[in-house]
Amino acid sequence: MITVGANPAEVERSLAAGEMECPSCGGVLRRWAHARPRVLRGERGPVRLRPRRARCAGCGATHVLLPVFALLRRADLAEVIGAALAAKALGQGVRPIAAVAGRAVGTVRGWLRRFGARAELVRVFFITLLVATGVDPVPPAAGRSPFADAVAAVAGAAVAALSRWPGIGKVTPWRVASAASGGRLLSPGWPR
Repeated sequence: MITVGANPAEVERSLAAGEMECPSCGGVLRRWAHARPRVLRGERGPVRLRPRRARCAGCGATHVLLPVFALLRRADLAEVIGAALAAKALGQGVRPIAAVAGRAVGTVRGWLRRFGARAELVRVFFITLLVATGVDPVPPAAGRSPFADAVAAVAGAAVAALSRWPGIGKVTPWRVASAASGGRLLSPGWPR
């Protein structure tokens, strides 16, 4: 699985031009059908998605090209999950967060537990990204909890990335987090 931009036409153009690289061997990725269709839940309703698949011309491995607004193995958009994480960082409880998000309490609790269980690793990952990409990096001050510190690090890294590459345009911190984590923000074993 490879995280790509949200614009399908741009992804197709990059594939046709041979600009995408295989993460396994560095070979050139070429078009290779599509993955199964999915419906993701967004703030404004369902988002239909049929991710492109690509095949490496070198090693023959195939990869699903997941748009940056989606997280691996999650039915909700990165912004929906990110809003829940930010609300928790501000001290809100799981039930009010679930009510605002319009999601089941168990679903939201799962997001918060997964993120919270590795908050320090996530904080270190995004602080490192902030320092590596920031033009004049200023790490965020300590927050009220390790969870809040990790969320602040995600936001800080997004600001640093957008200041370094203004051509990206207006992108939410949660899309930056999805891109930086390869869509694995809430996946087991991330970050390493």
